[in-house]
Amino acid sequence: MKKLMVVIMIGMMAALSGCVSLTYQEKQNLAMLKHNGITVDRPIGGFEEPNSRLAAGLLNVLPGFGNFYLAVGRGNDSVQCVYGLANIWFWPMSIVWAAPQGAIDAGTLNEREMLYYYRYNDYGKKALKERGLKLD
Repeated sequence: MKKLMVVIMIGMMAALSGCVSLTYQEKQNLAMLKHNGITVDRPIGGFEEPNSRLAAGLLNVLPGFGNFYLAVGRGNDSVQCVYGLANIWFWPMSIVWAAPQGAIDAGTLNEREMLYYYRYNDYGKKALKERGLKLD
């Protein structure tokens, strides 16, 4: 029985760690921006990170709170509610994977939000145009 629980816990850690991912095109656009000195930490224009990586990681010490933080507000991802419920279900063991997962997902959501800012926001498009850049 204990072996089965260990296998289930390892499976859950693998399934829930870093759940948010970027598409190939998003990765390519991020690489182009990074090549030109634009990152989430050093943006141009008026972009501000919508999610705190530290807050998401620390809040996930409590069962699922970091995921619920990422599910609401600007730059949200509603599927984080499901991950939050799973972390509640497996608490206190979920602390092992939930804290790093929250921080990783917050960073990925910030990158995605930055791409949206430069692709769709007038200020973001203008900032890129001034540098002679354009996203695919």
